Amino acid sequence: MISEKIEAYARKMSDPESPVLQRLSRETQAKVLKPRMLSGHLQGKLLEMISLIKPSRHILEIGTYTGYSAICLAQGLTEDGLLHTIDHNPELEDFARTFIVEAGLENKIIQHIGEAIEVIPTLDETFDLVFIDADKENYVNYFEMVFDKMPRGGIVLADNVLWDGKVMQEPATADTETRGIIQFNEHIRQHKGINRVLIPYRDGLTIIRKK
Repeated sequence: MISEKIEAYARKMSDPESPVLQRLSRETQAKVLKPRMLSGHLQGKLLEMISLIKPSRHILEIGTYTGYSAICLAQGLTEDGLLHTIDHNPELEDFARTFIVEAGLENKIIQHIGEAIEVIPTLDETFDLVFIDADKENYVNYFEMVFDKMPRGGIVLADNVLWDGKVMQEPATADTETRGIIQFNEHIRQHKGINRVLIPYRDGLTIIRKK
């Protein structure tokens, strides 16, 4: 949606990636399937900025992938803060852990391997900030599961809410993942207990604040 020249200019005018994140990005591109799932420089900086604006004691990430977004979100943790990140793919656990350690965050980030639907109920925490970036069919379920675990003013970030523009389809003709995103977007639109804004950058990011 944004030209490569404009995006390159935006990267130039933003804080640079850390050396750890640069290496993480290169290694993901070279060795991991579906590298476009990586947050990348600008989105990573946006996540980092949100976490710095709203320092959090507990952050929840649903969808670790290779750890890029977890490292960015962890920058705004309070001194005694922890970030819990969940992924269903055990093959990426050690890959992500390597860079979490290299970033010096091994005592701030807790990795959980399993289905988020099953893991979330086991987390006895109140989360100030939640990032949803996992299987699209369960976005509504994830949102409802975390909503009661958040205080007033808590923030939910939901990624891929434009889903390559497929959200413009009729739900009846859409695939399962697209229907999941369409249902989530409509669920958020009709929710009375939040403030919301959908930012049309990359594949869409919705920022949700609990009233």
